Formats: sequence, structure tokens, C-alpha cells
Amino acid sequence: MCGICGIFDRSGRPVDQRALERMTTALAHRGPDGEGYYLNREIGMGHRRLSIIDVEGGKQPICNEDETLQVVFNGEIYNYVELREELKRFGHQFKTVSDTEVIVHAYEQWGSDCVNHFNGMFAFAIFNTVSRTLFLARDHLGIKPLYATLVGNQVLFASEIGPLLQHPDFRREVDLSALAELFTFRFVPSPKTLFNGIFKLPPAHWMKVDGKDIEIRRFWNDVPKQRTRYSEHDLIEEYQALFEDAVRLQMRSDVPVGLFLSSGVDSGALLAIMSQHSHRPVQTFTIGFEGADRTNELEGARQSALQFGAEHHSMMLSHRDYITYFERYMGDLEEPVAHEPAPAFYFLAQMTSAHVKVALAGQGADEPWAGYDRYLGVKLSSLYSRLPTSLTGLLASLIGRVPLPMERLKRGVASLAEPDVLTRFAKIYSFFSADMKAQLYKGALKVSFDESRYGTKEALRALQSNVDHLDPLSQMLYIDTRANLPDDLLMVADKTSMANSLEVRVPFLDHRLVQFIESLPPGLKLKGMTGKYLHKKAMTKWLPSETVYRKKKGFAHPVANWLRGPMKALVDDCLLSSDSYMPRYFERGYIQQMLKRHEQGREQFMRHIYLLVSLELWHRTFMSK
Repeated sequence: MCGICGIFDRSGRPVDQRALERMTTALAHRGPDGEGYYLNREIGMGHRRLSIIDVEGGKQPICNEDETLQVVFNGEIYNYVELREELKRFGHQFKTVSDTEVIVHAYEQWGSDCVNHFNGMFAFAIFNTVSRTLFLARDHLGIKPLYATLVGNQVLFASEIGPLLQHPDFRREVDLSALAELFTFRFVPSPKTLFNGIFKLPPAHWMKVDGKDIEIRRFWNDVPKQRTRYSEHDLIEEYQALFEDAVRLQMRSDVPVGLFLSSGVDSGALLAIMSQHSHRPVQTFTIGFEGADRTNELEGARQSALQFGAEHHSMMLSHRDYITYFERYMGDLEEPVAHEPAPAFYFLAQMTSAHVKVALAGQGADEPWAGYDRYLGVKLSSLYSRLPTSLTGLLASLIGRVPLPMERLKRGVASLAEPDVLTRFAKIYSFFSADMKAQLYKGALKVSFDESRYGTKEALRALQSNVDHLDPLSQMLYIDTRANLPDDLLMVADKTSMANSLEVRVPFLDHRLVQFIESLPPGLKLKGMTGKYLHKKAMTKWLPSETVYRKKKGFAHPVANWLRGPMKALVDDCLLSSDSYMPRYFERGYIQQMLKRHEQGREQFMRHIYLLVSLELWHRTFMSK
């Protein structure tokens, strides 16, 4: 796990070494164990290292035998041992035992198709000194981030946004279309960022740059083909074998590997398998919240740790921790999200990094397996849509007028009445509805606001078109796995963990597992009212039934109450103070109404308020400079 960055001047002029060094220094938190550079006329690449595999010999950049290819790499190639042996049979010679060197030889052997041979989480850059070509790639599901921008004739890339802002010619401006999408999705979907001119290389894409052209192509475009003939027993055994192999591969490390542990089935199964493959007690880490006694994970996680002989660590968060962390929150995250548990991941990573350099996490099981409540609504939508429109329209109108904290229910009912699948998805995702946006937006944002142009539908269309032959539930699972995960949950996990120099691995997002799950009919994911149906049956191999079928708590927290009480002064300062940035885009009166209704408990606007606060903190961090 590391940080990478680089400058490629397409006009052929030499790279400014001092600019590259500033960019690399901005990534020091991602790699405190060392730095390295490659400079050759129009190309400069920097690297910060967190030593995990081949601690002594894995210093980057790394080259091939004749030094015509140079690579910098962030992430892990889990099947590097097998690939190394395969590449040796082709005649490649290795100087190290690192997974980084496998990448450069794989590119030498297979060119851009090398990415299809990798099982891992990765973002890397390879420069070909003969063709003077830069090749960038990001892993199948976007676990590792990769940002880029064009400044004149120069292409800049980095693991984070901060290094790109170091360039003296980059002008910081807000992308209004991205801002509009942020207030639909709760995050900015790839390839956009909130910075005008900075883009994310989407998951499963590579980018090739030379003096004339820039080519971006998707390399993993697996269109699910659902099985029609199967044995449930055989599917369970196949899934169990794939899952256990994913955990085994992701435990490869020259340093100890820990685990983010909750009270639920996913991290519990990880602990069970890790315990089988570890020669020492697994170190586990759990976080709880003050004021959330009924929903805290602490006791359930402690019991799981005790069951498998783990060395357990835990801590309790308070509103004071949130308020203190908010001073640097956006500096770490770089992209505002309505993800109110996000700061908690920082403290979980901070606690974990004091004991290990690597931790596994249970993220990624809910999206492909239909583990959230909203998927039940999607399933019910086909039945609901058959009801008379007079009845469904009346129900939606009544629910919309109910003065109770029912934001998710209102959104769900509004979406059910839509016969068009993509429009239905748009309404499900749009937690700031079109009506709310019309009252909230002002100035340039209001003028540019066009729901058909900047709305959810257009941002989702490319992904949905790949699976429009499938049922609505399968379509939404496919979209969430490739949009919501990388641009929100995985982004938060990467930024908060790397702020603490910790590598987080997610075995449930082994792309082989995802392909297997997406080959299953929807009834094996959401059966009746039970989400993750086949997944849970498979996990009983490692966990008792009471753990597997325990009611899901999620990452429960009391942030909504904190916003009404001990964090109210922070909210008011961010949204209502005279120096707030928010009046540039939003109507102050409407924000005041939202705050009042939330404080009185008449509406549930926690995520709306949290997003506005995050956007203000983002402005203060990046736009006041």
C-alpha cells in the first residue's frame, strides 16, 4: 500500500523536479516507510511506500530487465506468487519478490491486457521509455483511487487530489454539474470530482497517454448471465470455496494482518477463516458510540473475538471526537459525502494502525448480495406498479404530506410509482428530491440546474445499459457495486485508513466472488424478506446460526441526535454564519427551515444537514487558499 503521483508533459519538455517532489511529499501519510522517484525528460513519477510485501527489496519505482518500463504502484496484487511463476516460464527474470515487479513484467508480457490477469486492489502507472507512453490503470471495483487532471500540455496523476493541487497553474473551481450530482447521490460519481478539471479514473479502466492522444478504456465489462439450472447445495459449496480462497490470498503479507470486527456475519466469517490460516491470535478492532447503547457493536464483537481466540481492541467515540476531527476531516477525505459514520472510520483506523499495518474489513457483501432495506423496495416495485395509478398516486401524495421523520419511506414510495426502471432508480437515490433542490438552489447553481441533464438518470445510464436485460433488483445491485461502493464507502475507507498509514483489504470484493454472485438469480440473494439469502446459508459453515441470522445493526450511531444537541453550534457556524460559503449556492431561509424541522424531530434531515456541513468544511479546506 502506497501513494503514487506523476507528471507527463505531452509536448516533450522536461518535468519540473521540484513540482514532482511537492506532489510526492503531499502523499507522505500514505507511505511513511520511504520515497522514490523516476525522472526522464518529459516524465516524472513519485512514490511513497508503506512496506508490506518484500519489506527489504520492494522499493519503487521498479523496472523490467532492460529498464525500458518503469512502474509506480499503490495496492496489492494478491495472486502475485502464481503470476511470478507463470512469468518466469515465459523467460522473465526477477530481482525482487515483490508484487510490484510482477506488474511490470506482466505489462511487458501482455501489454494493456495485463490487468485481466491481476487479482487485487491496484492503481499503478507504467512509463514505456521506448514508445514514450504512459499507462495508468485502476482495479476492477475501484478499491484503490486514482485521480488525474490536464494542466496545459501536462497530464498529472495521483492517489489523492491533494498532490494535483500542488501544481501552480491549477485553478481551483467548483464543478457545478458535480455539485448537482452530489446532492442527488450523496457522493460525486466517477469520473467527476467536485474540483472542475480533476477526474477519477473509473473502476476497471485504463488510460494510455502519449504525445498525441489520450485513450481511456474499460477492461472489465463482465455482463452478468444468470444461471437457470443449478443446485443450491452446489452453489453454496462453490461460494464457500471462492470466499475462503479470497481470504487466504488477502492474508498474504510480510507483516501481521488485523481485522475490523463488528457483531455481524461478514466480519465474523472473516475472523473464523483468518483464525484457521494464522499462526498467532488475530488482532481485532471495534468502535462504538456514546449514546448508542442499544445499537453498539461492542459486546457482540467482543463475544466473536472471544469465540475465535482473537486479541481484541475497542474504543468508544463521542461527539467531542467528531468535533475535534472536523478540523482536518475534509483534508483527509477530499470529497464531501453524506456519510455520517465516515469520521468513525478514521478513529477505527487510528486505533488499528497502532498495532498492525494491514487490516481486513467486511465491506462489499451488502451491495451484490442485497443486504440493505432499499433492495426490498426495489423487489416490491414490480407488484406495486401493477396497482391503479389513482391509488398509487394518492398514497404517494399522502405519505409526502405526513409531518414525520420518514425521509427514506417518502423517497421509496415516490419511486415505486415510476414504471421506468431508470427513473425509479433516480428517485430512490435522490435524497434531495427535485422539489427540495428547487427550493434550496440559488444563483449559478439554480440557473444551471436541470434534473434531466445533471440528474441521477444520466450518471447511471452507462452502467444500467449493461444490465437492462435483467430484472430491476439485479440492475440496482450491479449499479451499487460499481458506483456507490467505489465513490462513497471504499473512498472513505481508503482515505481515512491511509491518513493513518494503514492498508485495508476487502475480501468480499475479490472480483471472482462478485462475478459468481452476479450469476445467481435474484431469488437467491433476496428470498422473501431475507436479504443475503445464499450468503448467510454459506456462512453457517464458519459461524453459529444465531450469529448469522442476528438482526443487522449496520454502523449504528447517534449522529442525528448530536446534530440536534452538542454539535448544533458547529452546524450553525458552518451553515448560518456570516462567513459561510453556503449562501453562494443555497437559500439561507430553506436551510433554516430544514434545521428547525430536524431539531424539532418533525423531519429526519440528518444526511441532508451532514452533507451541507461537509460541503462547507470542504470549501474552508480547499477554496479559501
